[in-house]
Amino acid sequence: MFFFKQVLFFIFCICFLYSLPSQAETGVTHNAIVFGQTAALGGPASELGLGMNLGIRAAFKEANDQGGLHGRTLELKALDDGYEPERAIDNTKKLIHDEGIFALIGGVGTPTANAIQPITSQEKVPFIGPFTGAEFLRSPFKRYVLNIRGSYWQETEEWIERLTVDLGIDRIAIMYQDDSYGRAGLSGVVRALEKRNMELVGEGTYKRNTTAVKSSLLQIRKSDPEAVVMIGAYEPCAAFINLAKKIGLKTVFVNISFVGSKALAESLGSAGEGVIISQVVPFPFDASSSTLVKNYQQALKALNPMAEYGFVSLEGYMVGRFVIEVLQGMDQDVSREGFLDAVYDRKTIRLDDVLLTFGPDDNQGMDNVFLTVINSHGDFEPVERLK
Repeated sequence: MFFFKQVLFFIFCICFLYSLPSQAETGVTHNAIVFGQTAALGGPASELGLGMNLGIRAAFKEANDQGGLHGRTLELKALDDGYEPERAIDNTKKLIHDEGIFALIGGVGTPTANAIQPITSQEKVPFIGPFTGAEFLRSPFKRYVLNIRGSYWQETEEWIERLTVDLGIDRIAIMYQDDSYGRAGLSGVVRALEKRNMELVGEGTYKRNTTAVKSSLLQIRKSDPEAVVMIGAYEPCAAFINLAKKIGLKTVFVNISFVGSKALAESLGSAGEGVIISQVVPFPFDASSSTLVKNYQQALKALNPMAEYGFVSLEGYMVGRFVIEVLQGMDQDVSREGFLDAVYDRKTIRLDDVLLTFGPDDNQGMDNVFLTVINSHGDFEPVERLK
């Protein structure tokens, strides 16, 4: 009898163990997958962090309202780093070790990405969709970084091509943020100019999280530029352009996608007419132009009926949709390595009518660069050529 009870107890234990779910990945429970974001949610660059956060949450809500992914909802825990590297490091460690996130998503800025990428890679935590085109996140290849947008080198190449070919300009100066972000853009501009046997006629810099651009403007004015290309945030870039127009500097102003287009246009007001901004996502204001844009607009209004469409929130939505598309193709046993394998093995990720392509040594999904110009009403117009 005693032996019989032991056998029954043994069978019960085996059945119980088999009934338990397999050891779940960090950030993955039976009913949720938790992501973390450290971004500028306050301070001079807050429009960028808030825009990315809004777009990601819109995509997550869209999926959650449809029942989630294999019974799991998507959650986002966001912390403010103020666009400061040290705060971003603290936030990243807290999100990974204390909050137990599955992956980091939607970070904002080159200096912050430069600070936290070694941490995420060492911890083998996916770093998904950072809002920066810095080359170090792309080359050499980094398995644990998944870029959605095109690079700054691709944006600056398009700038120089259009300025030289469309407008016949050969006197180009640069104003850039004096840190890893600004230098990333500077290297792209220099590279594009050298390709055409050209060089910059003038340079000016400013410090991150300030609008101290007057000395930069005075330095650049001495070079008598036909165009000033700008690698900065919206407040200092707006201050530079406003001052330049007040002192009568007649030149073409070109800004990079990171600037925060909507915030720049609002800061410039009537002085914004003719300012050029390169973009790395489709035009977010015309639902008829793209199925992705149509779905983005619907998802944004479902999250917040008062929300305004914009390039940054569209990029955030695309990052969120990317995560959803990858997870939908996986089974119940979600893991960080499995997620990365799913991206690199699948190679092509479809976001409605927009395709993202990855490969064994390619961790960037899109290569597209689009040009926009601010018109006299402060709105954006998509353009293929400059005139």
